[in-house]
Parts: sequence; C-alpha cells; structure tokens
Amino acid sequence: MAEITPKTDEQQIIVELEEKLPPFKNFLYGLQHVFVSNVWLDPIFVAAMIGLPFALSANLVNSIFIAAGLVTLLQAARFVKLPIVQGPSAAFDSIMIAAGKANGLAAASGAILMSALIVFILSITGLLGRLKMLFTPVISGTVIFLVGISLSGFTLSEFLGGAPGDEGFASPAVLMMSIPTTACIVLLLSIFGKGYLKSFSLLIALVVGDIIAIFLGKADYSMIAEKPWFGLPTFLPYGGLEFEWTTFITFFVAYIVAVIEAMGVYQASSTILKTEIDAKRIRNGFAGESAGSMLSSLIGGFPTTAYAQNVGLLRLTGVGSRYPVMIAGVIFLILGFVPKAGALLALTPSPVVGGIFLPAAATLIFTGISLLAKVEQNDRNYMIIGLSILLAISLPSFATGLTGAAGTFLSNTILIGAFSSIILQLLFVNIPNWFRKGTEK
Repeated sequence: MAEITPKTDEQQIIVELEEKLPPFKNFLYGLQHVFVSNVWLDPIFVAAMIGLPFALSANLVNSIFIAAGLVTLLQAARFVKLPIVQGPSAAFDSIMIAAGKANGLAAASGAILMSALIVFILSITGLLGRLKMLFTPVISGTVIFLVGISLSGFTLSEFLGGAPGDEGFASPAVLMMSIPTTACIVLLLSIFGKGYLKSFSLLIALVVGDIIAIFLGKADYSMIAEKPWFGLPTFLPYGGLEFEWTTFITFFVAYIVAVIEAMGVYQASSTILKTEIDAKRIRNGFAGESAGSMLSSLIGGFPTTAYAQNVGLLRLTGVGSRYPVMIAGVIFLILGFVPKAGALLALTPSPVVGGIFLPAAATLIFTGISLLAKVEQNDRNYMIIGLSILLAISLPSFATGLTGAAGTFLSNTILIGAFSSIILQLLFVNIPNWFRKGTEK
C-alpha cells in the first residue's frame, strides 16, 4: 500500500512571501485580512463597556483604524517585512475598560505613551533583543496558544449571539447565520477547496453569511447614514496626558505581554512561510509597533500589536504574500478617515463575525501548539507550559470579586499566562543556568 504523505506547511503555502499578485487579487486578499482582524471590534467593545458618548466612541474607532493602518502598511513594506496585520491587543481590553470606568482615560493615554516610548528606545538601541528569555518558544508559544483560548470565549459569544439568558441567544436565526458561515470556511472551502475557493474562503463565507442576514432581516443599514463622509481624530480627546504610577505599571506589564505576543506572531509567521527573520527585522518591527502605539495614544486609541488571528489566515488560505497586507493597511487608513466606509464593517451581524473568527481562533490554538512542540522536551519546560496555561485559564474565574489593579490583572488570561511563563522561566531555567555558569568559573 502506498504511504500517504502528510500535508506540510510548504504544501499549504501557495502564494509565497515576496510573490506579487495582480492588483484586483491583492485587493481581495487584503480585504480578507481586514475582515478576519478584529481591529474594529475591540474599540467598539471597549467603548460600549465603558459607556463612552458617541463622539468619543467614534474617535476611538477612527484613531485605532489610522494607527493600525499606518503600522500595518509600514511593517509589511519596510520594517519586519512579513504578512502581519497590526491592531489593538486583546491584552489591553480589560485594563482600558477599567480605566474608562474610573474616569482615568487621560492617565491610560499617558501610561500607553510612556510604555511605548520605553519599548521604542529599547528597540532602536538593541537592548530589547538582548532580553532573549522573553522570546523563547516556551513563552511565545504559550502566549499565542492563550491568545487563541482568549479569543475563543469572545468568538463563541459572537457565534451564539451572546450568553445564556440574553435575548436571541442560540436562536434559530442566529444559528442560521453562524453555522453556514463556519461550515463554508472549515468544512467546505478551507479543507476541501482548491485554488480561488480555498484562497478566498473567508470572503466567500462572509458574503454567504451577509446574504443570509439580509434575508432574515438582521442587517441594519442605519449606521451608514449616521456617519459622516470624512473625519479626523481629535488630538488628546480625553484631556491633557496624566501620569499615575499604578496605571503606568499595569499598562507597562500589558505592553510587555503585547511585545511577547508580537514576537510569537513573528515566529509563527516565519515558521509557516519557511523564512528566517534576523535581529534587525525584529528590532525594526518592535520599533514600528511602539511608534504606532505612541501615535495611537495621542489621538485617543490604545496600543497596536501584531495580530495572531491573521497568521491563522495564512494556514487557512495558503496565501503568504506580504503585498495584500499592505493593501489591508491602506484599507484601514481609508476606514479611519472615512467613518461612513468604516460603518460598513459594522453591518456584518455578530453571528457572521463569530462564524469567521471560529476557525481562525482554532487555527491560532494549533499555531501555539506547533510552537510549543518545538521546545526541548524536559520536565522544566513541561512545568512552565503546564502551570502557565493552568493558571491563565483557571485564575480569572476566582478573581471576579477583586477590584483595582489586582482584579484587572487576575481577570486577564493573556496577562496571567505571559507573566507566569516569564517568572517560571526565570526560576526553573535562567537563574539555575546563571548559578551553574558561576560555579563552573
């Protein structure tokens, strides 16, 4: 019997990193990256949870579109030169909400600016590259895995139309939108599709989901009429920048987590594309991200980082070219300056968004596992990975009654996982190695 050769990453990538495509194909692939990212969902979610007035909510969305677009374009074209989309990190959602509810958005902007400035200086001086213990596959693989886990709760909430007890939760209308969208991507096109059907699987699924939503009367066009054609973000919309040590430390820890998350995305992307990234590209990548975060803080947004779910798109579609990502950056910029165009994204009902995100989150979890599979198999690494994931998944359920910085930190899966893996890496690996080298001398 003939042996069946398993499908490898090389077989999955059908459009290579430096491959240039016709303009229309570039646009469609870029548009697909835009829809898979949750660049617009994070600010909408954060603004709704804080209860921001309409003007500030619109400014938040526009500012993040502009920052994400600018950094995405520059990263793909000049800095890290990988097909990586930039957007707001989920690690900041809960602390932005906590800051907003405490009327501390001016202090949050100050903390973001200071954190990004520190990382920018560490990047351009090369000092960040020396913190190799932050960028081991053990830590970055754990963080990427937990980003997928963190996205799964949000994704299922969108997929099912909320939580148990919510009106319309898991109703026939909701499931008629979400299930065909996911089935179109996972069961039909991404697994069995070939050529254009596989490459444009998410766009096709999006169209299918939106058509079903229109027939069910679930597409709301009123938001487009309310939005202006052109808009500029407001400089320092929350007032003058403020500095508070507690706020700064919380945001700085989250920012370091975002850096680790970005490094994991760089590693995952380069692994899928079978390409090496040198220290200069990594240094440029971090400098570009931190510069974008500084800009975002000044116009009312929050930090941008490399988006892991778009790496999942590389696996799903086999398109690894960085040129469509440049187009995605341009689209983000247009959406940031043309609010009426940005409102088009909000027309997609939540169950359709959940249907698109579900396979992307699942692929992201596998990407984290594939990074972890490459670590040296020993008891210390097993303990670091196992304890970090266990704490990250279980601790938030015990922190529901806590308030302040402790409550913000312990309710955030990604923060707990990153912090735990760093501490355990130091205790189990780095410090023993330092002592061993000292005794050998």
